[in-house]
Amino acid sequence: MTQAPQDRTNDSLIALRRILRATEIYERKLAHAAGLSPPQLRVLQIVAEKPDIGTTPKTLSVQMGVTQATVTALVDRLVRHGMVTRVPSQTDRRQINVVITTTGLAAVERAPDALQSQYVAAFEALEDWEQAQLVSSLERVAAMLKAGDIDASPVLAVRDIRAGNQWVDTKPRGKT
Repeated sequence: MTQAPQDRTNDSLIALRRILRATEIYERKLAHAAGLSPPQLRVLQIVAEKPDIGTTPKTLSVQMGVTQATVTALVDRLVRHGMVTRVPSQTDRRQINVVITTTGLAAVERAPDALQSQYVAAFEALEDWEQAQLVSSLERVAAMLKAGDIDASPVLAVRDIRAGNQWVDTKPRGKT
């Protein structure tokens, strides 16, 4: 017996909603457990890889696939919460390194297993052809939602990542 097209449409919408809900639920768990947003946790995870020397904002920007302005906003919030500090580089006085604090390390330890990590592990376990098919399907869904040109980083988050735990108006400015 074949499935009616309307049922497939509903099934696809339900699957999309489940993905969105999983991301929202994870964000709430993370905020409750560690007081962080997923992008903030990702900054802490990257900086924690070199706890003694830290990393540069440029390196964070490249690893996260976001602008340096976005990294600055994330780091500013983490500095205010005592999770990272900015220290002058010992090798280049023009450069600043972001270094994790004991408070930041404790937050990383308290954080639930990242939804993104779960996805990456499952995705990388797929055969090459399955990965290619899935990427193609997801790109097609993004295009169907007219989201193909939206700037996005490889961080699973529902909110604009510059905002931390606050909602940000993402409407384009200028012409209305």
